[in-house]
Amino acid sequence: MSSTKTIQPDDATASLIRLLDAVDALPGAADLRAHTYDLLRVSPGQVVVDVGCGAGRAVSELADRGAHAIGVDPDPQMLAAARGRWPDLDVREGFAGDLPLDDGAVAGYRADKVFHEIADPGAALAEARRVLTPGGRIVLIGQDWDTVVIDTDEPELTRTIVHARASTVPSPRVARGYRSLLLDAGFDDVAVEVQTAIFTDRLVPAMLSGFAAAACEAGAVGREEADAWLAGQAQRAETDRLFVAVPLFIASGVG
Repeated sequence: MSSTKTIQPDDATASLIRLLDAVDALPGAADLRAHTYDLLRVSPGQVVVDVGCGAGRAVSELADRGAHAIGVDPDPQMLAAARGRWPDLDVREGFAGDLPLDDGAVAGYRADKVFHEIADPGAALAEARRVLTPGGRIVLIGQDWDTVVIDTDEPELTRTIVHARASTVPSPRVARGYRSLLLDAGFDDVAVEVQTAIFTDRLVPAMLSGFAAAACEAGAVGREEADAWLAGQAQRAETDRLFVAVPLFIASGVG
């Protein structure tokens, strides 16, 4: 008798899944996901791929709409989490630049907060064109890492920390270039809109600690300076004055 080994997420992946779950539970998050599904305009039975699917929430929601939804992610731990939550999901291991799909296999392509992690977004879009059927739709969602807004009494230091964090991402400013990238890749009817995610609660400390740690590792600020900055944000938290705004760029087009 054969057995299938269950993959358990390591601490880093488990922490990321918890963060993604918390983001998905924010007010307005479900409406934003639903809006991206509407932009795909996929009819029941049509095939759609969610690239960088993570733990599979969007794949499940697209399937609930009647689509044949496929999730692709490079992390086996994420795929295991997706299968654990939704055993019937079609999720596959693969990369945005090398999708495990045939030419013209899908009517819709969706990538949410993925393209900033891709060193060559143009190659990923060429791969999207390959797997999309003629007339298929693409939807990209993501943040511009240089435009994260943090309310602070130290704007120059905060700007330094934000930019240092952005520099740790392969393509930190890709979202502002979605329109040009889609046009350059040959997509038609390209449209871009912006919605803003507001963070004032439990997600903020972990987010800001990550920004400060990245800035320290990059040598942009010293640990003492970063700790003082975090202490100032902690003081804001005690008086309910923490505020972070992240513009989300949503681009769509027709292949």
